[in-house]
Amino acid sequence: MPTRKATARAHPNIALIKYWGNRDDNLRIPVNGSISINLAGLETITTVNFSKAIAEDRLMLNGEQQAGETTGRVSRHLDHIRHLAGINLPADVQSRNNFPTGTGIASSASAFAALTAAACSALDLHPAEADLSALARLGSGSACRSVPGGFTEWHVGVDHQTSHATGIAPAEHWNLVDLVTIVSREHKIIGSTEGHRLADTSPLQAARIADTPRRLDICRAAILERDFEALADIIEQDALMMHAVLLTSRPTLIYWLPATLSIIQAVQTWRSDGIPAAFTIDAGPNVHVISTTEYRNKLNTLLGEIKGVQSVLTTGIGGPAHVISEHLDN
Repeated sequence: MPTRKATARAHPNIALIKYWGNRDDNLRIPVNGSISINLAGLETITTVNFSKAIAEDRLMLNGEQQAGETTGRVSRHLDHIRHLAGINLPADVQSRNNFPTGTGIASSASAFAALTAAACSALDLHPAEADLSALARLGSGSACRSVPGGFTEWHVGVDHQTSHATGIAPAEHWNLVDLVTIVSREHKIIGSTEGHRLADTSPLQAARIADTPRRLDICRAAILERDFEALADIIEQDALMMHAVLLTSRPTLIYWLPATLSIIQAVQTWRSDGIPAAFTIDAGPNVHVISTTEYRNKLNTLLGEIKGVQSVLTTGIGGPAHVISEHLDN
């Protein structure tokens, strides 16, 4: 088989109902299902070139050569794809994000979704969407949600094949926006992979897991019915439940900064004043403010006035991970 090169694009996603904690750390099978939206305008573009001309896997991220565990994690993921293709060629990987990396904006989700799509295409593998989602999950759990487009749900499943994401509704179903409010661009000291392993040290985790089916049902119905009030209430409750687990884990995981809390309080005030706005926060200090397109500019201005806010990235609902170019490597 000729060596090939391919480039793919994927969007990060923000979980509306959170994934936190694994049933199986090796396969990254979660303890509970989750629902998310892909973020249009934010993207990872990754090129994978399998070649005999290099001795080992190489990774260039945002223009900087990587080494150590960062490259090792990519190599281990590529091993799954190489095994499926029956080859053992090293790969040159070049990846770039147009948003902050490692600060709670799901950079690993878009990274491994794009990596998986590009590597599969380069090796002439064409898995169905569910299988591509499951494969991306092996690199980063939330990457499985960046494979389908629009509003997606990650089903826990019982094994590798059945733990994957599917679409709830396409991107054009609801004119929501996510104003990603950046209060820090520092890389997290404790990343999500390690954080998931600490989930069970919190006495609140079991209660969070037990209640998840209720939250999933409410969130799914709110999306399908385009009911913003119901969506706002359930996603804020879910985010606070996850951070309650983080705060009561051992060691304690405190990601919030003073500006994080200021944004939470402001969003709740704005909604009580009639502005459709809701917050959600992943494992990091930055806040995602969900609203509708009509209020995008107003909220952008209001958020920019809060002390500690560095910038606001305005996104819509994004499409699926997809290959944007492929060709034979001479």
